[in-house]
Amino acid sequence: MPLRDQSVISRVVRVAAGVFAPGHLGELTQVVPFELVDAVLAETGRVQRRIRELPSRVGVYFLLAMCLFPEVGYLLVWDKMTGALAGLPAVVSPTAKALRDLRRRVGGAPMRALFEVLCGPLARPTTPGVRFGCYRTVSFDGCSSLKVPDTSRNRAWLDRLAHGGYPQLELMTLVETGTRAMIGAVFGPTVTGETAYAKRLLHLLRPDMLVLWDKGFDGNDFLAAVTGTGAQILGRLRSNRRVPVLSRLADGSYLSVIGSVPVRIVDAALVAPPRADHRDLR
Repeated sequence: MPLRDQSVISRVVRVAAGVFAPGHLGELTQVVPFELVDAVLAETGRVQRRIRELPSRVGVYFLLAMCLFPEVGYLLVWDKMTGALAGLPAVVSPTAKALRDLRRRVGGAPMRALFEVLCGPLARPTTPGVRFGCYRTVSFDGCSSLKVPDTSRNRAWLDRLAHGGYPQLELMTLVETGTRAMIGAVFGPTVTGETAYAKRLLHLLRPDMLVLWDKGFDGNDFLAAVTGTGAQILGRLRSNRRVPVLSRLADGSYLSVIGSVPVRIVDAALVAPPRADHRDLR
């Protein structure tokens, strides 16, 4: 079969028979097959108890679609999700309230279980840009400016900002560099701090990993905890960090110690390239 025909077939929307057909989002079902979604729903006890036009499987794909299109409302997300299913008799046109009720009925447990199944490194040994020698490069990456709805439940959990803004969520992830595959993620109130959240991801580190991090993660206890996993470390130190010079090496670097962890220090000046002036891009 010609390659052109194969590419067309690979993009055909995957639809099962019956009323559940609207739950199959064409592109997403190539990554998240509906058999997996059904298994996750059964494991978490969120399978619908009666036949519905909007079954729980639909709700899982709807929540995934909301993450892809966060700036639009429920109905526009639904239109994007089911655009390739136009003309099929099983496709319904729900109201915003019906989609809201569907989202609440599914809840967070199936999404957590689905994430735990799908998360993890993606790179193969031959994938370029994801390894340094024999080590797979990974990195901690956090964000503390994620805003959530200003509800009493969120305020009780996250605390509303003093200046009256929306409650904010702190997200900490462990990702594979190069592929940006998410290996693990935790979140919670911003007052907890980045390293405290990162410690909850240390069980995902392996001896074949090289952890890259920016300044701020160089605390003695955290450094010792990371090295205790067997993973290697390459990171920046804060400018006010002072470490002893135990032995200088021929290349100008030197051996030192941070807490109880022996390290090699390399002094380097990093120069960021100038930013392009958008006014000149005409």
